[in-house]
Amino acid sequence: MKLWKHCLAVTLFAALAGTSVCALAQGTPQAAYAPASEPPVPPIAQAPTEPPPPPPTAPAATAVAPATAPVTQGAVQWELQVMRDGQQIDAFNATTSIGQAHTDTHHKVVSHSVGCKDQPAGSIDLSRTITVSPLQVRANLVVLSIDAQETLENDATPSTPEGCRLPPQPRQVNASHPGLIVPDGQWVTWQIVDQHPSLAYRVRATLAPPSAQ
Repeated sequence: MKLWKHCLAVTLFAALAGTSVCALAQGTPQAAYAPASEPPVPPIAQAPTEPPPPPPTAPAATAVAPATAPVTQGAVQWELQVMRDGQQIDAFNATTSIGQAHTDTHHKVVSHSVGCKDQPAGSIDLSRTITVSPLQVRANLVVLSIDAQETLENDATPSTPEGCRLPPQPRQVNASHPGLIVPDGQWVTWQIVDQHPSLAYRVRATLAPPSAQ
């Protein structure tokens, strides 16, 4: 009994083994193993590239203030002192409109004793004519045109061979300044003759207030 059961078991095992082998040999081919495909990774979205900010612009340079425009209307108050050898001998003054001219003449009649008996000689008119014209006025200065003609006596007193006195010789002096710059309210010296005698004009000028024009 045991032998029969053993034979039956061997037969069944053989049949089962043959079936398994045939299944492996003739079975439906199986797809080759492929790893599960992963969905493509989309490219990482990049933020839109912005242009670099422009460099900070330097503040615009402060515009240079234009030069003060000259005053073309109004009047100028001016003074002129005549200085001989450092001493004032005459003076002129007036208020003159810009672009106009003011002319004034002063006379000084002198006479001298001449000869060995000191007899009076003929008189000499030492006239002086000054013409002043304000050309323009700015914020802090005045420009004047000045013309001058005057009769000037020399310092030296001549004499005759005998030692008798003669009158000093007069001479004509003409001077012209096309544009004397005078700082507002300050004195400016214009040298006319250097020596024997020294002659100079001291000038001061300023824009006249409306009430004086």
